[in-house]
Amino acid sequence: MEIGGMADDGQDSDNRFNGKITSAVVITSIVAASGGLIFGFDIGISGGVTTMTPFLEKFFPSILKKAASGGAETNVYCVYDSEVLTAFTSSLYIAGLVASLAAGRLTTAIGRRNIMLVGGCTFFAGALINGASQNIFMLILDRILLGFGVGFTKQATPVYLSEMAPSKWRGAFSTGFQFFIGLGVLIVNCINYGTSKLSWGWHLSLGLAIVPAVTMTIGALVISDTPSSLVERGKIEQAKQSLAKVRGANNNTEIDA
Repeated sequence: MEIGGMADDGQDSDNRFNGKITSAVVITSIVAASGGLIFGFDIGISGGVTTMTPFLEKFFPSILKKAASGGAETNVYCVYDSEVLTAFTSSLYIAGLVASLAAGRLTTAIGRRNIMLVGGCTFFAGALINGASQNIFMLILDRILLGFGVGFTKQATPVYLSEMAPSKWRGAFSTGFQFFIGLGVLIVNCINYGTSKLSWGWHLSLGLAIVPAVTMTIGALVISDTPSSLVERGKIEQAKQSLAKVRGANNNTEIDA
C-alpha cells in the first residue's frame, strides 16, 4: 500500500533511499558552521570593540570625555549616549533585516547555494573595510555590508541544511546552525579579550571576520545546490546528480524512486 507516494511497509524512508551521512552532507555541515559563525561573530564584535580605548579615541572621543568628566557616575550607560555610536551598532541589524526580506525570493529564484555565496562575498567585503576603517563613514558602510551578508546567509543556510540532510538527521543539522552562532559569540569575545590589551587590537578584532567569510565563500563554491532548488529552477539532471551525492546512491533506480 502506498500513502502519499511512499510505501507503507514499516520501513523508514531513509532506508529505502539509502539516506545516510555522506561526504556531501559533511561538507554541508561545514558551510552551516561558517554561516553560524558569521552571525555569532557580528553579534559579539561591536560590544567588545566599543569598550576599547584606542577605538573610542579614534572614532568616539566624546564618549571618553564623558567618562573622564565623571558625569555618568550613577549610570555607566549614560557614557555611551551617542547617536553616531548607535548608528554604528544598529546599522548591521537594519541592513540584515532588509537583506533577509529580499533573500527569501532570491533564494527561490537563484538557489540556496548562490545566496550563500553572495552572503559570504558581501561579508568578506565588509570585514575587509571593517579592519581598515579610518572614519565613521567606513565603519557604518562596513557594518551595512556585514548586515547584508548576515541577512543573506541566515536566510539561505538553514534552508539548505534542511533540504540536504537525511530526514532522520535533519533536526541535528538544523540545530547545529544555532550551536555555531553561540560558538561564534564565544570565539569573538575571547578575541576581544585578547586584543583589548593592544593599541591596534580593534583592527584585529574587526578584521578577523574575514576568516568565517572566506570559509563560507569557499564552502559555497565547493558544494552543489540542493535537489529541491535545482528542480524548482528546471535543472532536473543537475538535481539528480546532487541527489545522488546526498543519498550516496549508486544507481538511477534509487534516484528516480
